Amino acid sequence: MKRMRSCGVLLHVSSLPCRHGMGDFGPQAHAFVDFLAGSGQSLWQMLPLTPINAGAGNSPYSSYSAFAGNTLFISPDILVRQGLLRGEELNREPSFPRDRVNYGVAAAWRERLLEHVFDNVFTRLRSDTGFEAFCRREAFWLEDYSLFTALKREHGGAPWYRWAEGVRLRDADALAESRLRLGYDILREKYLQYLFARHWDGLHGYAAARGVSLIGDTPIYVSLDSCDVWSNRELFELDDQGLPIYCAGAPPDYFSETGQMWGNPIYAWERHERDGFSWWCRRLGHESRRFDMVRLDHFRGFCGYWQVPACEPTAENGLWIPGPGAKLFTAVRDTIPNLSLLAEDLGVITDDVTDLMHEFGFPGMKILQFAFSEDMGKNAYIPHNIVENCTVYTGTHDNNTTRGWFAGELGEEGKARLGAYAGREVREDQAADLLIRMALGSVAKLCVIPLQDYLNLGEEGRMNMPGVAGGNWGWRAQPDALTDELAGRMRRLADIYGRLPD
Repeated sequence: MKRMRSCGVLLHVSSLPCRHGMGDFGPQAHAFVDFLAGSGQSLWQMLPLTPINAGAGNSPYSSYSAFAGNTLFISPDILVRQGLLRGEELNREPSFPRDRVNYGVAAAWRERLLEHVFDNVFTRLRSDTGFEAFCRREAFWLEDYSLFTALKREHGGAPWYRWAEGVRLRDADALAESRLRLGYDILREKYLQYLFARHWDGLHGYAAARGVSLIGDTPIYVSLDSCDVWSNRELFELDDQGLPIYCAGAPPDYFSETGQMWGNPIYAWERHERDGFSWWCRRLGHESRRFDMVRLDHFRGFCGYWQVPACEPTAENGLWIPGPGAKLFTAVRDTIPNLSLLAEDLGVITDDVTDLMHEFGFPGMKILQFAFSEDMGKNAYIPHNIVENCTVYTGTHDNNTTRGWFAGELGEEGKARLGAYAGREVREDQAADLLIRMALGSVAKLCVIPLQDYLNLGEEGRMNMPGVAGGNWGWRAQPDALTDELAGRMRRLADIYGRLPD
């Protein structure tokens, strides 16, 4: 990962313009890499690439696996180029909205295409040495995950903790019988994960050749209904039926009188420590091979986390529990010496979190939309207080766009403070450009701007509104948005603020 002063764009793969209903790893992703390189950007940050759960609102942070890839990102256009689909099959696709992802329609169509691809290659798989090598290399997660997906399909999509007892509790005989009975479905999932890896590797290699580093995102917790919990129950605080004893959450605060119940199972950290944190080393090693840098979500949870009894209706009766801290990251550093981590350190951060980041040299995050408070001069996010070893953003996927923030969230007093800091009155149509310039001009080594802010979009460009169950994660860039004029403006700004690649 580059350590020079650099800049880039935050855009999830699903938000890429693409005629097939949602973004993927195909020609549009390669064209976006070209756009970034041509506009003086050397970073592309995206959200997690793991499989999504429609029941959890299609959030990339609520996945069936911490290791598997979201096969909806397999490119139909590349499948045609590989000879795995006929071009005319793409002409029968349904009508998709241009500005949003309709996950139900897009997923159903893409899954039918992938079923057809597998049917076509099934008889030839034994001669595919690349597929065999992939299965051997990724066996540590792929064997369980492919069985998990086959069993989930057999159980009508039900969560694993509602399956038949034998497979739910992983009785050896029940699992062996399931592997025999579901062999075709298991093999299909392995092949689709192989296609995901091939298409991703092609995009990653293309980005590297164009001087663009890819930043990924790793949530701290995994979903209860995931292969990770089903196949590693001993690593979580679960009862003898596989159900959580404790859940993760956040304590009551100014924003929520009863706190937040996230529902994710808590890690049994002592058991992780006894085997040298091998599951975490494998997880982060897997991410480090996929990305050039990895954003570690909710970093403060590695120092201390809010633990709530699973029987509680709210998060009020939780406790702060010490996390693994330096012991975990020492094991990770010894196992994956070249891992480049970015710590998501937003919110109320205590000294132990800051000390852990300093001990290992992890850069943190600074969000300019958080900067213009009443104590603006002392605010850690205000440009003059930003430190060099961090990544600065105007906002993130959880924030409104900067224009939307200015219009609907900043308030009149906040606008006055922003204007006082800028030395002039700021209009709504100027807010995004102003914060972009502040971010690029800061001393932060890395600067990442959501594409929506470069496009000066309002609230209609928001990606996610935390706490709202539906309607998130669907925003898409328009095909005509990435213009030569925009690339030229971005390149000029990168040049002005000393962030052009060498």
